[in-house]
Amino acid sequence: MSSFFFLATFSFIYGNAVLPTEASHHVYRNLQSLTSEYSNQPYRTAYHFQPPKNWINDPNGPMRYKGLYHLFYQYNPKGAVWGNIVWAHSVSKDLINWTPLDHAIFPSQPSDINGCWSGSATILPGGKPVILYTGIDPMKNQVQNLAYPKNMSDPLLREWVKSPKNPLMAPTIANKINSSSFRDPTTAWLGKDGYWRVIIGSKRNTRGMAILYKSKDFVNWVQAKHPLLAAQGSGMWECPDFYPVLNKTPFAIGVDTSVNGDDVMHVLKVSLDDTKHDHYLIGRYNIAKDIFVPYNGFEDNQFVLRYDYGKYYASKTIFDDGKNRRILFGWVNESSSVADDINKGWSGIHAIPRAIWLHKSGKQLVQWPIQEIESLRVNPVNFPTKVLKEGELLQVPGVTAAQADVEISFDVNEFEKAEVLKSWTNPQILCGKKGAAVKGGLGPFGLLVFASEGLEEYTAVFFRIFRYQHKNLVLMCSDQSRSSLYKDNDMTTYGTFVDVDPLHEKLSLRSLIDHSVVESFGAEGRACITSRVYPTLAINDKAQLYAFNNGTANVKMTQLSAWSMKKAKIN
Repeated sequence: MSSFFFLATFSFIYGNAVLPTEASHHVYRNLQSLTSEYSNQPYRTAYHFQPPKNWINDPNGPMRYKGLYHLFYQYNPKGAVWGNIVWAHSVSKDLINWTPLDHAIFPSQPSDINGCWSGSATILPGGKPVILYTGIDPMKNQVQNLAYPKNMSDPLLREWVKSPKNPLMAPTIANKINSSSFRDPTTAWLGKDGYWRVIIGSKRNTRGMAILYKSKDFVNWVQAKHPLLAAQGSGMWECPDFYPVLNKTPFAIGVDTSVNGDDVMHVLKVSLDDTKHDHYLIGRYNIAKDIFVPYNGFEDNQFVLRYDYGKYYASKTIFDDGKNRRILFGWVNESSSVADDINKGWSGIHAIPRAIWLHKSGKQLVQWPIQEIESLRVNPVNFPTKVLKEGELLQVPGVTAAQADVEISFDVNEFEKAEVLKSWTNPQILCGKKGAAVKGGLGPFGLLVFASEGLEEYTAVFFRIFRYQHKNLVLMCSDQSRSSLYKDNDMTTYGTFVDVDPLHEKLSLRSLIDHSVVESFGAEGRACITSRVYPTLAINDKAQLYAFNNGTANVKMTQLSAWSMKKAKIN
């Protein structure tokens, strides 16, 4: 145990330019086929989904079929930057260990000859899976295509056949659809009128929209007279997702995508190309008018929620009928430079799949790592209840700190020491100004992960409590400002306010730590922040893990449980 304040000079904050994610498909034509021979790989993950090499982005068409989970994903078989995109394919029994198969969908007909971009799977009556996906045609138009299994009796679904009627949906002069912004069809849902419905992301100027199509037979699609939802000024809506969530106990039970009624609310998620974040709206689906009516819209920017307040994009959910839950898959891109990605020979991972459901308040969603990830836990370390005093550091020994799962909870009561927040501030900016090194009143307190022995490097995930308009306001941050001595990375600090009342609830934090990624879940999944970091000292067995308190108020640590994580069998 030693003093947090004196072990490191925490007042120095590095300014770092934000590197954009590659969801807009930045084209590096001279780099698209470069490969790298690599051996020393401290940043490759041990239990997150990634291929052995090359570029990966959006999760596509996840489904459960004949007892197996299928995950397709955007993949460049020739290099570590975006390009040459195909649908790669892996299968799993448990969503943790994955076996690779041959590529499922790749350019082979005019409607996708220039690329097979994102899409979704739908299970038709009789259990037949089909895939709708975006293809790039010879004119570089974005069009929608259909594929189905060649052999329904094959549980691995190794071969896929494309419809001879492709493309099924396309921009025309008559429909005035933007031919360069028309992509990523959702899982379809079946209405009581017998029509299938699907939405596709688009924009017209800066007006983002979810274009709605209807079909009786899943082949002949007709555009509806109006989008499911549109919002001026929001820009392109990539990778939309539209699904119901149960609005009664037990909330965590998932429901099929076609379910509607008084007991469900609906969620519309869109990946905003302009911000590179996954935003979601909660509301009601009006069947009579075929429109989604959100409780808060994009016009009221402060209330547009996000799945994750760090690096997390192009996500997609499925209803898992095997365990009656809805599962969320998401892409986590790199924070390193393109040159570094090429040098290490790969780019991109997927987040740990998350169960997702409506919070009992009805105001937001809750996310939690799927239970299966706990099968990798070994060698548990548990601490008794302990008061962390001002400036205190508590090392967590006996854990592989670069490959771990940690749960910690705090009780706070010295609310009179909370800093006063005079005006509403963007939480990410607030986290940047008041990082772990900045001493506060009630906080910062939480975890230091990927910490080097002398604390030259660490990533801090923590809470800080403010007094705002006579109420307690909880800020959750992931502070990467000292994550690496190598400065050619995006080390943006992330943050969000958490809808939790610390007067009546414990403040809980869970972090999944895996070599170059930290997925953190605050207040039992009410806030999520994913970070990519690349330490130079705190790698492999040199990484250390701490609990800390850098506030003047004491905080009681009511739980600290940590596990080393076994390596999953992935691809």
